[in-house]
Amino acid sequence: MIQRVTVPSLFPPPVYSHASVVEAGTRLAFLAGSVPLDADGKLVGPGDPVRQAEQVIDNLREQLRAVGSDLAHVVVTDVYVVSSEPATLSAVWDVVEASGLSAGPHSSTLIGVACLGYTGQLVEITATAVVPGEPPA
Repeated sequence: MIQRVTVPSLFPPPVYSHASVVEAGTRLAFLAGSVPLDADGKLVGPGDPVRQAEQVIDNLREQLRAVGSDLAHVVVTDVYVVSSEPATLSAVWDVVEASGLSAGPHSSTLIGVACLGYTGQLVEITATAVVPGEPPA
């Protein structure tokens, strides 16, 4: 269902694939950005990108569960971090890797940005995932 490709002629990525191929006819879920808000809309981990990344992953799991998928079926993500420091981006990526999201490994882009949508927000992840199984009747 998912073919993850690391291109031999390119520099080998540390924990992601260069590409993911999904067969035609497979159901896909396109998830809006997962953000570091709790169920009451309160920002989790103000000033702490690692804690925010953990909350984002927790919220991403919930989004996936709601559509009948999980982290193992994610084929691509964009990880946005409010920072221009590679060490901060790496710390957030460590959370992504520890979550099991990179176990595929999925295709991903890690991006340092100037700001995100919520005041104090430091991390956001968008994702596309395969929804396994048969579609509902």
